[in-house]
Amino acid sequence: MIGSLRGSLLDRSGNEALVEVGGVGYRLVLGPASVEQLPSLGSELFLYVHHHIREDSQTLYGFLAKEERVAFEALISAHGVGPKLGLDILSVHAPHELRSVLATDDVDALCLVPGVGKKTATRLLVELKSKLDLPDVVDLRALSDSASAEEAPRALADVRGALEGLGYSSEEIRSAVADLDPAGESSELLKEALKRLATR
Repeated sequence: MIGSLRGSLLDRSGNEALVEVGGVGYRLVLGPASVEQLPSLGSELFLYVHHHIREDSQTLYGFLAKEERVAFEALISAHGVGPKLGLDILSVHAPHELRSVLATDDVDALCLVPGVGKKTATRLLVELKSKLDLPDVVDLRALSDSASAEEAPRALADVRGALEGLGYSSEEIRSAVADLDPAGESSELLKEALKRLATR
């Protein structure tokens, strides 16, 4: 099982790279963040690798950052999520953003990923919370005394539900709740979200 590679970048095309290690060229499918940070051809690079084995094929997925590989492996361990969908999710939400999405039960954010509907997004929220280290993103100790660790994400979820019931689209809801204080009360957060929507 290949876990990492260090070698020279021989070629790149789209989201694939050819890396030579000890005279052997390895073809890798790259994570979205890694594609943007690839060095020039001929340069040395180090990649964290997920070696994906199926009955009829083997594919290497390469990541410059360990956290991207960790997020990818967590995603594909969820029911119904294959490597392609895993990369699609990471192309929309970087690992730290994905953790924030999970911590705040942001179903609408996951629905922004092509091919992910509300039912799939809801299931992913439940499955992935136990697989990713959420406290790294949401410092529960920083929440106010008036909102417990469970109440803060729930307040935002309540606001999203209320806005959905009023007929607002997923994109409108996502924009309206962006940067709202997760430690606030549901009623106050809803007022602020409606105020934002009214000015657009």
